[in-house]
Amino acid sequence: MLEALGLSATDESVYLTMIAHPTLDVAGLAARLHIGQSQVHHALDALAGLALIRLDGPGGVARAVRPQTGLAALLTKVEADIAVRQRQIETVRTTIADLAMTHEQQEVVIRLEGIEAVRERLAELARTATTECLSFTPGGAQPADTLQSEAPLNAAALERTVRIRNVYQDSFRNDPATLAHARRMAALGSESRTAPTMPMRLVIVDRSIALTPIDPRQPRLGALELRSPGIVAGLLALFEQVWQQGTPFGHRPGTPSTTPGAQERALLRLFAAGHTDESAARQLGVSARSVQRLMNSLTDRLQANSRFQAGVEAARRGWI
Repeated sequence: MLEALGLSATDESVYLTMIAHPTLDVAGLAARLHIGQSQVHHALDALAGLALIRLDGPGGVARAVRPQTGLAALLTKVEADIAVRQRQIETVRTTIADLAMTHEQQEVVIRLEGIEAVRERLAELARTATTECLSFTPGGAQPADTLQSEAPLNAAALERTVRIRNVYQDSFRNDPATLAHARRMAALGSESRTAPTMPMRLVIVDRSIALTPIDPRQPRLGALELRSPGIVAGLLALFEQVWQQGTPFGHRPGTPSTTPGAQERALLRLFAAGHTDESAARQLGVSARSVQRLMNSLTDRLQANSRFQAGVEAARRGWI
């Protein structure tokens, strides 16, 4: 239990026994724990080094320091050491990223041969992404190994608040495994839309790096990693155009969602700013009942179960 604080199992047993039976001497501790006296002496030396025991009286009798004092102080020291170590790790991480960027900036186009090289590079980019990952996923059913490899990477990126937006082809809705994967990612915060056709497979990371297939007809042959600002800007524009025209995940393709009117958009902005029904009604010049009716209508059209969920969905659709 106390191994994280630097105590061995024997050290811990001796310390806990000293707390429960403070009158036991070395021989008594050895007998009670069924270990040798030399092991007790070794444990006492370790406990003394950790300031968990003290010597009392003229004979220097060892006494256990109260847990709320000794262990709390030791925990504070361990936490400080962990914080220092974490800062060192972050410094190393930054150094690695800087070295990688210096090396990669020497080439505007990098050729990644084979699907494994592409996956390895995507894993690196997923771990270092800081703001956004965008992608096109053409075709219907995705290979199982592809879904398995990208799921944990996407989850880790989402935990770091990296925004993930993906456009699938409509036909993916017919594949249970790909559909289940999209739903899992959506539950974690990933945003998805679908489109009837897809220009090509594409990944854009932090709006500065783009990966496209060497041959769009055979994506497993490998990919080109593009860093030219002009090329990446063009691919970004292409993505945004397809994204805006795509069907949000959760809606059926071909079933347009009703967009809000000016008054409804204003109401959404007011609620996003923290207004109550009453203050929003004053701002809009309507009754509180009218505000409730408008919000109920919006919630129904957004297929939301609460106002909070409606606000999230409205923001995702670009209504606010």
